[in-house]
Amino acid sequence: MWEMITGFVSGIVSGTGMGGGTILILVLSVFLGIEQHTAQATNLIFFVPTSITAIIVAIREKLIEWKIGITIAITGTLGAFIGASISTRMKVEILKKCFGGFLAIIAIYEIYSLIKEYKLFTKKE
Repeated sequence: MWEMITGFVSGIVSGTGMGGGTILILVLSVFLGIEQHTAQATNLIFFVPTSITAIIVAIREKLIEWKIGITIAITGTLGAFIGASISTRMKVEILKKCFGGFLAIIAIYEIYSLIKEYKLFTKKE
């Protein structure tokens, strides 16, 4: 049941383009006790159908910058190969710390963005 709820919520977040895989990895590794390497690999399986679905909607809405998207997809594929190769050779403890650091950076950026937006909003009043 938790897997279904996790997939559903992660799918919604993925569809918005905000990184549902991050939520999925967190839930799988922390709450369901799945080893970090396995959680990240499971996320990759999750990513394929959810991203295809989001791409179809984005194409219908004419939201894709094709030149940029194709360039990023090609270089991202190369980066994914390198990153996966590195990840599978890392100790789980180090991989968890890297993932935690990634989440911390995202959290700090989001908090900073909210504060900046709040300051702009209050100046207008």
